[in-house]
Amino acid sequence: MRWTALALIVGLLGCGEALPVDGFRPTAPGIDPLRFFTGHVVSWGVLEDRSGQPTSIVTTDCVGTMEDGVLRMTQRLTIGQDAPVTRLWQMRRAGPGRYEATANDMVGTAVGEAAGRAFHWTWTLATSPGNSLRNVTMDQWWYQLDDGSMLNRTTIRKFGAILAEVSEHFAHVP
Repeated sequence: MRWTALALIVGLLGCGEALPVDGFRPTAPGIDPLRFFTGHVVSWGVLEDRSGQPTSIVTTDCVGTMEDGVLRMTQRLTIGQDAPVTRLWQMRRAGPGRYEATANDMVGTAVGEAAGRAFHWTWTLATSPGNSLRNVTMDQWWYQLDDGSMLNRTTIRKFGAILAEVSEHFAHVP
């Protein structure tokens, strides 16, 4: 009985009313993740623990190329003083405003939707490949800014409970 109650509480913690991506449809310019990540893009951000306390600086260096409608992107991710991690993305358009992606440390396929300046998707990160108990859910909102850069807000969850959040600014390298 105690475990059932705990599971219910954790499940409820993960519930909430999310703003649907459609609420951004009338905003312009529209975000296109394939176009945005083609070329050289870098980011700088902050990782916060569940209480909102900043814990680490997050940086990425991304290089993407389009080939036959598929974005192939190499992302070098550094969190604090940890060794960099290389994520290999493959992303494609799945329909009007809809996108799918896979990556070398992702479980399954990410599915996302773009409308106006906003893009939203959720995907599962294998933090310890082969150990599904270590997987976490990445809930990401991307917002296209007036200068062509992008703001990313990621909420990292486990069993519905927030573990951490990341705020990042992505920009093209000239």
